[in-house]
Amino acid sequence: MRELQNDQTAGFAKPRVLVADDDDELRAFLRRALTAAGYEVSSASNGREATTILGHTPVDAIVSDISMPELTGIELLRAIRGRDPDVPVILCTGSPDVESAIEAVRLGALHYLTKPIDLEELKRVLVRAVRLGRIARLKQEALTLLANGGLGGSDLLALETSFERALASLWMAFQPIVRTQDGTIFGYEALLRSGEPTLPHPGAVLDAAERLGRLTDLGRAARRAAAEPMSAAPAEALLFVNLHSRDLLDAALFSSEEPLTAIASRVVLEITERAALDDVDDARSRMAQLRERGFRIAVDDLGAGYAGLTSFVSLEPELIKLDMTLIRGIEKHPMKRKLVSSVASLCRELGLLVVAEGVETREELDVVSACGCDLVQGYLIAKPGRPFPSYTW
Repeated sequence: MRELQNDQTAGFAKPRVLVADDDDELRAFLRRALTAAGYEVSSASNGREATTILGHTPVDAIVSDISMPELTGIELLRAIRGRDPDVPVILCTGSPDVESAIEAVRLGALHYLTKPIDLEELKRVLVRAVRLGRIARLKQEALTLLANGGLGGSDLLALETSFERALASLWMAFQPIVRTQDGTIFGYEALLRSGEPTLPHPGAVLDAAERLGRLTDLGRAARRAAAEPMSAAPAEALLFVNLHSRDLLDAALFSSEEPLTAIASRVVLEITERAALDDVDDARSRMAQLRERGFRIAVDDLGAGYAGLTSFVSLEPELIKLDMTLIRGIEKHPMKRKLVSSVASLCRELGLLVVAEGVETREELDVVSACGCDLVQGYLIAKPGRPFPSYTW
């Protein structure tokens, strides 16, 4: 109850939940209990009625039985995902089986509960579901607000030559990330650099790797270059390393010989939202393997990519990084302030740290601090440089 009050204090409306179950008594009980807990509750006795309600009533989360007439819970989930990839769905069943659980995970169910339902557990799951759903919607608002450009092409033979020279001259610049509370060092992000003039910025190198099918080569070289200087870094500083989603398919990343593994407890792996996870079927299990080795996970470029709720369900990050396009000029832009404050509030309740990227002015720093961002990074603090640049506060 307190968590819902916190959300409403932060400017969010009372959350709306759809309960779909053919058990009239259970449905009525859940409606009363969730209404008393602060939710607006709609209910449906079968999957088809639920889809009709969803056609004209937006909801923050769905609680659905798996075995229902008209449409099963799995069929309902499939229909929901066809129109909304992000709304959190909690499936319930009195007869759990492996096949339905696997299909629920494949279709992006947030949680899978068995009956009889533990009301307190359901309430805890719903609080998290509503916040994740709202983060996903805020990200879609950010996408509407902000636009991204693309990169052009090049002759493949010439591009291959340029890319080989870029790999040979590859090095990493490091940019400090500091705490907004006291300006102390939290970590450094390793940023790709190259001496190849025909690929003059990191985006061009990444684009070349994608066009040539060389993302694995680039990822391995970048991770090796990022790990090498860390013995000279301040002992308390973490290392932030960017991963492309395709890096998750590289067996070398999970090897004991991976350069980052030896310092895994000091490494935050950033998965950018600009690269969807659709081609990584077992992303969640791969992230679990990395966590077992001691790595932490961050979702990078929040507000500039596609991934939506999928990134949070699959990655379960400890940190999120707000894209610099959300931060630039935030003191002059009420919508940006509202988005950043809302995301920071939801992430705080979920126990996630928020990094504001691209802070270039004192005014931007003051606003992101007031909005609740835990960490900041940008030219105001320090430009990227050879390991390890000093910074100002």
